Amino acid sequence: MCSRKLLSNVLFVVGLYAISLPLLAADTPVRFINDWKWEGQAAPLLLSLDEGYFAEEALDVTLEIGKGSLDALPKVASGEFDMGSADINSLITWRDKNPDVDMKAIYIIYNSPPFAILGRPSLGVTGPQDLEGHTLGAPQFDGAFAQWPAFVVANGILENRVTIEDVGFPVREPMLAAGEVDAITGFSFTSYIGLQNNGVPDSDISLMLMSDFGLDLYGNAIIVNPEFARENPGAVKAFLRAAVRGYQATIANPSAAVEHVLSRAEDSDRETELKRLIMAIGHHIVTDEVRSSGLGGVVDARLEKSIAQLASIHEFTSVPTAADIFDNSYLPVMASRMLEARPAPSDSAQTSPATNEQ
Repeated sequence: MCSRKLLSNVLFVVGLYAISLPLLAADTPVRFINDWKWEGQAAPLLLSLDEGYFAEEALDVTLEIGKGSLDALPKVASGEFDMGSADINSLITWRDKNPDVDMKAIYIIYNSPPFAILGRPSLGVTGPQDLEGHTLGAPQFDGAFAQWPAFVVANGILENRVTIEDVGFPVREPMLAAGEVDAITGFSFTSYIGLQNNGVPDSDISLMLMSDFGLDLYGNAIIVNPEFARENPGAVKAFLRAAVRGYQATIANPSAAVEHVLSRAEDSDRETELKRLIMAIGHHIVTDEVRSSGLGGVVDARLEKSIAQLASIHEFTSVPTAADIFDNSYLPVMASRMLEARPAPSDSAQTSPATNEQ
């Protein structure tokens, strides 16, 4: 009788264990909002998803398109999305207006920002000073336009002599191509190629990268909802390990990586999206800083300088420090973030914390 009861108890326990296994093995869901639609520059994260890098980290990742940094920031902060990509400078100003939400950047996507002003010499706009007396088309939620006040100060532009016209993202490049505005704000790889596709010859496009005209800023970054980060630190670290692999693979072979964009954007053109991706890699992702220090991190002194530059034109309630804005504790070890790197070990295998790898 005892043996039967013991066997029954054993079977009961085994049954409970079997039922719990799927729960224990369930991947952590991560909802991620991109800063923009699927264009060439979005290839790294799409590659990470399609090639199973996220799945290998036990993550169930959903990637969704966005409508600009100023749209992504509140959606991640509210918890509608767990993570996302947004301009780190917009994050700095957003945090000042929302001091109760301790949302931070955890990975730098664009070490050199793609913020740009694009003009047409045939319309009288070649350099920053030429904007005076002309009309600048700028979408309200454009990350590049968010830096317009700093660009004005850095280049001594008389702002009251520039007419700002709020234009929609879809019509921005067509309006400049048609001469309905004289210049536009935008990301270099989006707007430059957009103008080419609208029939504007290279000789009639003036690309003013803000980083070449006085703004030493970082660009877009991966941000994380603070509550999600507190509850799932391992998942956040795992996401970045997979993301780094995606960026490394994309940099090594952009021609193959762009296919992950084309499979989602039915009307896209391969040559156009590959141009965007190569431009993003060559001008904004891979820099001397990245070559020496690896993907994703920041140099504190440089970030502090960019914060000071923003503080000079914004009336911050409290000027933040680099540590207030960027949390490097989720980054994989530096050795795994180099352009030619060893794979990052899992959390249990790491012998030194990511905070020591900057």
